[in-house]
Amino acid sequence: MSEATAKGDIMFPRVRFYRKGYQPKAVDEFLHEAREAYEGGIPASEFSSGTIHKAMFPLTRGGYDPVSVDAALDRLEAAFLARDRADHVAVNGEQAWLDHVADRATTLYPRLVRPEGERFANPAKGAIGYQIEAVDAFMDRLAAFFDDEIELRVDSVRTITFPPAKGQDAYLEGPVDAYLARVIEILLAVE
Repeated sequence: MSEATAKGDIMFPRVRFYRKGYQPKAVDEFLHEAREAYEGGIPASEFSSGTIHKAMFPLTRGGYDPVSVDAALDRLEAAFLARDRADHVAVNGEQAWLDHVADRATTLYPRLVRPEGERFANPAKGAIGYQIEAVDAFMDRLAAFFDDEIELRVDSVRTITFPPAKGQDAYLEGPVDAYLARVIEILLAVE
């Protein structure tokens, strides 16, 4: 069974000793910094929802359970975006926020209208990336979401996985991951 560990008011279950989890000290320090940023001790330009989305932690035996930490980070990212929205709306009004989100969303469109198989770059010959067909199927779902045809929840984007493929049958992982991060940001801004 997992054992809970606490530092202050931060508590996550740990993985069994012979398994690897997130290094507790790194997670605790990051969450302490996040709390300080949320409470206004660190400027938003230095610590934002994007900082949370990009957070990575070293793995160590008996560390924090990654699933639990990742779920907490997802909630924290949503809280930062909700705060940003409230601050923006308080100063500029609801329509200004919606215009801001629409402007951010338009950055997603150019890839959506590219032909299938050409939406992202391919990795070098023999290198592994994401299977083109699976990524393009997701892109089609995203286009349908923007056309108001289907519902798309942020959790379904966060948990999406693409089968591996090589060379010309694959898209580079980095650009696809960056694109998904923007999709998540947009979905969180309107949920």
